[in-house]
Amino acid sequence: MDPTPLKIGTQAFRSRLFVGTGKYASFEAMRNCLEASGCEVVTVAIRRERLIDSQNRNLLDYIDTKRYTILPNTAGCFNAEDAVRVARLGRDILEQLENPGAQWVKLEVLNDKKTLLPEPIGTLQATETLIKDGFNVLVYTSDDPPTARRLKEAGAASVMPAGSPIGSGQGILNPNNLRILLEMLKDGDPEYPVIIDAGVGTASDVTIAMELGADGVLLNTGIALANEPVSMAQAMRRAIEAGYLAFRAGRIPKKLYATASSPLDGAV
Repeated sequence: MDPTPLKIGTQAFRSRLFVGTGKYASFEAMRNCLEASGCEVVTVAIRRERLIDSQNRNLLDYIDTKRYTILPNTAGCFNAEDAVRVARLGRDILEQLENPGAQWVKLEVLNDKKTLLPEPIGTLQATETLIKDGFNVLVYTSDDPPTARRLKEAGAASVMPAGSPIGSGQGILNPNNLRILLEMLKDGDPEYPVIIDAGVGTASDVTIAMELGADGVLLNTGIALANEPVSMAQAMRRAIEAGYLAFRAGRIPKKLYATASSPLDGAV
């Protein structure tokens, strides 16, 4: 793996894979998958019903908060006001745990419960409010390039466009839009971190995202609901490394006709 770290704000990470904590069969299964994925950033939905299970166990008791940077997210919020309130709650919780993610938030302001697509106006409003409040905002958005540019201009520490709808497993549906978005956000600022978020179903989806030039991938369902989640976590770990190295190595151009890989001169 290339030793170049992923830098977001003042922090740097070796792993470019961010992993979520929802939908696992048990907290123990989640913990095993986090270990297998090699991730360093773990995203957690802060609303209480997501943190506490039916046995009154706290999800955070199953995450090593000294090892992982916790990225609190505002999943389940459908307006800017709720998202800001949840983000501040996450900060309060993580400050008590002395976790470096206390000033971070993965911002989600959703439009509706069926599509879980981002609500662009509310997302921008919440981004602006949270930045004024001192947060490093990593913001979930669509693959629309102008919207992504506005969020960066508002001060987002990272823009996180969806590969496809949340939890759909459809992979990267619109690579052309993502190419334009990446080009737009990195024009004059090549180190600006763009993380592909949502829709990843399997390891090849991760590799494709990274080969487009993304700086990382955030995923959850693709691991949590796989037939063998730990094995899938290991696959995702290798896929992100392969895609990252392939993008930087530079693929050969596609050609219509064959080109011999061995010299023909002197052939018998």
